[in-house]
Amino acid sequence: MRWNKKNVITLVSNSTHLPAPLTPPSPEIYRLPHPPPKLPNNISIPPTLTLSPSPRHSHFLNFLETNLPHHQTLTPQSLVKFLRSNLRHHPLFAHHDFAVFNWAATLDTFRHDHESFLWMSRSLAATHRFDDLHRLLSFVAANPCPCSSGIFSCPKLEPLFRSAVDAYCRAGKMDYALLGFDTMKRLIDGKINVGVYNTVMNGYVKACDMEKALRFYKRMGKERVKLDVCTFNILINGYCKSGEFEMALGMFREMKERGCEPNVVSFNTLIRGFLSRGKIEEGVKMAYEMIELGCRFSEATCEILVDGLCREGLVDDASGLVIDLLAKRVLPKEFDYGSLVEKLCRENKVDRAVEMVENVWKNGGTPCLIACTTLVEGLRKSGRAEKASEFLEKMMNVGVLPDSVTFNLLLRDLCDSGHSMDANRLRVLATSKGFEPDETTYHVLVSGFSKEGRSKEGEVLVNEMLDKDMLPDIFTYNRLMDGLSTAGKFSKKHQMNRSLSAST
Repeated sequence: MRWNKKNVITLVSNSTHLPAPLTPPSPEIYRLPHPPPKLPNNISIPPTLTLSPSPRHSHFLNFLETNLPHHQTLTPQSLVKFLRSNLRHHPLFAHHDFAVFNWAATLDTFRHDHESFLWMSRSLAATHRFDDLHRLLSFVAANPCPCSSGIFSCPKLEPLFRSAVDAYCRAGKMDYALLGFDTMKRLIDGKINVGVYNTVMNGYVKACDMEKALRFYKRMGKERVKLDVCTFNILINGYCKSGEFEMALGMFREMKERGCEPNVVSFNTLIRGFLSRGKIEEGVKMAYEMIELGCRFSEATCEILVDGLCREGLVDDASGLVIDLLAKRVLPKEFDYGSLVEKLCRENKVDRAVEMVENVWKNGGTPCLIACTTLVEGLRKSGRAEKASEFLEKMMNVGVLPDSVTFNLLLRDLCDSGHSMDANRLRVLATSKGFEPDETTYHVLVSGFSKEGRSKEGEVLVNEMLDKDMLPDIFTYNRLMDGLSTAGKFSKKHQMNRSLSAST
């Protein structure tokens, strides 16, 4: 039997996720007066201390007996398979993976390789067991991978240490990150990739420690690391976050002097910095410099510019900028201009919003349902139902269908203003584009025809409702038809009165 109770108890007890075994105190502590005093009701009696294995330990022993391969045939591949398939998702024993890993290292017939190292490293990083991860990296440094025999190191060491350093930086454990980085630098062959340097430096920036970030940047220079655009972007972002915007501009200039072309992230960071300090002209100028250098605008760039201008109350300027970017054909098709349309409508600048949206469509921009719906609502609420109807037609012709609430409200406004025929024509167009009118749509139109005395058109709609099973009973049908016939007689009488008064 390769496992015994003593080994299992030691294995589980040494895990950093369980308390160490308790040493029982001297027997005098257990001597209670006779009779023993009664404890208050709100105090529970502590569990009895024991050195015998608990049912959980026995369960763990049976689990290992059943699933773990024999120690004489255990390989790094079979160990990783056990950790990945059996232990990883176990509700009680998943956190003992590092203890099993350490036990395997004590076997004479077993030796860990880069596969088991990498799996264990990623598992510890994913579960935020950073102290154990540090112990693992120290173990890797002291026990080289079998494939690194000779003068060359294992080629898998860099991704192993890189993932560990990245996990430390994301968690803000910068002391551990630097130790891992230095260990990695000592072990691997050749130079470390600049991306690992950037990870460490970005960790310092996220921790708001610009002094150490700059110190690490100088170290990169001393170690002759080839700096890339991410290196400078990290420092620019760090200076902007710490309020040292002039230093950020200086780093941007240094970036260009060193022959490193700024990318969209570089410009976005500086534009955001300008706008957040109220320097609108400088921020917009930086955006146009970006165009001159041939750097592609991103969706984030447009959002930064528009939000910054609107925050200063320059909504007109924001829409003008969008129209100008459209003319220069640099506005991303993915840009969502719905929020800008909403701000324009809120400030009663609906015509400006219509102009902008139509320019977007003319230049091949993607129609935005939210922006179009907001525009229809803005025109309707400003008492311009006919203009809203025209825009809705254009909207449906480019493939954007309205929601039923917006559509029905617009039809109601058209009917109330005496344009029931236009409202019905809009319904026919919407139906041909795939819109499905509901009962409210028909009731609004029938009511409009009744007010205008158009009984024939109304009767057609009522019969259409009957064909579509939109009428719950015959009484509703009769009520609608009676309303249309009464309205028709009233309309004829009204026309006769008008003709008589005109003749006299």
